[in-house]
Amino acid sequence: EAFGGGPVTTGAIVVEEQQPTAPMTRREARPSFLTNGGGDAVDVKAETGWRAVAAALGLKVKPSPAAVALAQDRRLVAQHWPGCHKLAVVNVKGGQGKTPTSAMISAVFGRFGGGAVLAWDNSETLGTLGWRTESGPYDSTVRDMLPAADMLLSPDAGVSAIARYVHHQTDDRYDVLRSSPALFGSQSRITADDFDRLVAVAERYYRMVIFDSGKDESGERWLRMLDTTDQLIIPVLADVESAEGVRTLLEELSARDDHSARLAAEAVVVVSEWPQPVNARELKTVVDGLQEMVRAVEVLPFDPALKNGALRFENLKPQTQDTYVRVAAHAARGMTR
Repeated sequence: EAFGGGPVTTGAIVVEEQQPTAPMTRREARPSFLTNGGGDAVDVKAETGWRAVAAALGLKVKPSPAAVALAQDRRLVAQHWPGCHKLAVVNVKGGQGKTPTSAMISAVFGRFGGGAVLAWDNSETLGTLGWRTESGPYDSTVRDMLPAADMLLSPDAGVSAIARYVHHQTDDRYDVLRSSPALFGSQSRITADDFDRLVAVAERYYRMVIFDSGKDESGERWLRMLDTTDQLIIPVLADVESAEGVRTLLEELSARDDHSARLAAEAVVVVSEWPQPVNARELKTVVDGLQEMVRAVEVLPFDPALKNGALRFENLKPQTQDTYVRVAAHAARGMTR
């Protein structure tokens, strides 16, 4: 179809033998002055609607389950984990929202987690991520970083050395590694060995890398991206033809090797309410069908700020921002299992 003491067993019940415990000393029993409001406390932001009005009047109102869930997701994406984690935004079909999704997921992790996030345009040539994000003081691309890899990996290289080769997003707190601007010529090709060298550089300077995958799934760098990635996010439009392309991609990944199969099963799909107006029945068909194949599906509301112009998190509608936070949180759970 398309688209220590051992347990004492009594009957069926297992009862653990209780070992005698020493009474607590007065010092151990005394509570700390520093425990209130810390630890795992989640800060729930003021909501809209009647709860926001009540809060403005100084009334204490229990937050809604949705507000609590969003606060937990924001806390999750703000965490720092050991090592460099990599996430790939993939879809072999063009025009499905890979670049906006890559930029906004990078912005979520950068804004909430405090930076050290790299958005890497993995297109062979002329990737659009560089066109829709801020430019730094240099015209650097991946072709400039590659010959500088040895210097960037040397013990003498400072943490700021990478700034010469990436483009910092001042408000969204992530960096962009642009693709080659050359449309023709073999000099634009990045081999698997080149890609691995660049990954080593990224792993030294960043805690998280988000790949904007590009469309050339047969290229060496695309396949090496899969091999090094911890989590997939798959953007797709709300139409059955686009969804069928995602189904095919997931099936091909499942058959490739164990790592790719895990990526497919743990993928997070973002279904965009586009084209407009959205056919509600077709949207439901796409969401329901893909939910059976992946770990999570989120519906992204239509937002004009994603279609044209500079990609800035603050330009998005609040509902769109919250959706991207949920998507990033799904991905964080997958990367840290």
